[in-house]
Amino acid sequence: MKITLLTGKTFDISEAFDFDIKIVQSSSSRKLILRIDNKERIPVLSVPKYCSRKRAIDFVNENMDWIINTLGRLPQIRQFTDGDKILLFGQEVTVRHNAEARRGVWLEDNTLYVSGAPEFLHRRVRDYIKKRAAEEFYKKSAELAGRIGCKLNGVSIKDTKSRWGSCSSLNHINYSWRIALAPQYVIDYLMAHEVSHLLHQDHSESFWKCVAELYPNWKEGRDWLKKHSKNLYIYQ
Repeated sequence: MKITLLTGKTFDISEAFDFDIKIVQSSSSRKLILRIDNKERIPVLSVPKYCSRKRAIDFVNENMDWIINTLGRLPQIRQFTDGDKILLFGQEVTVRHNAEARRGVWLEDNTLYVSGAPEFLHRRVRDYIKKRAAEEFYKKSAELAGRIGCKLNGVSIKDTKSRWGSCSSLNHINYSWRIALAPQYVIDYLMAHEVSHLLHQDHSESFWKCVAELYPNWKEGRDWLKKHSKNLYIYQ
């Protein structure tokens, strides 16, 4: 893994370990920062511009127990399968494979039926969630935007690594499709959070007041994401 420093030097630490490490150069950071990428399931090391190769390796070694323990606590990756019980837009549903049907994927009562060959079940469920998320999240976001007098120019559904949502200066909001698998109060919090950015492109006191106006119980949703968000990455 190589990076080019602002000093023109390069170093490689990939051979020092028997697992992948992602190196991110940060021109603003004054210290080494280590985190885990929940989606890629690898350590990510942010490196200041004048960091040496030896210091980077030493820092990783110093935090090896934390890396191993944190990676070991990540939920096992799996696919959607017949019989799964999942939360879908706040509703608990059971995934049922119906090979003989010719209806694609459809929700009936508390059952999500999936037609076709079994090897396509995971992809079809995931595609269904993304499509529904685009519809549901736009509808909810547009409603909230109207409450604060802002115009929403669009919603996109992404397969993001760490950000559950983002709002651009062009009044376009991106959401991770996996947030559809979270409890409803978490979805409501995230919608309020991103829509508030239409009015406040920061996390100022005014921003959080706006979030609270749109969803008074926002702290509960934020806390859930902080504690349990890694569980949303079990489905890839």
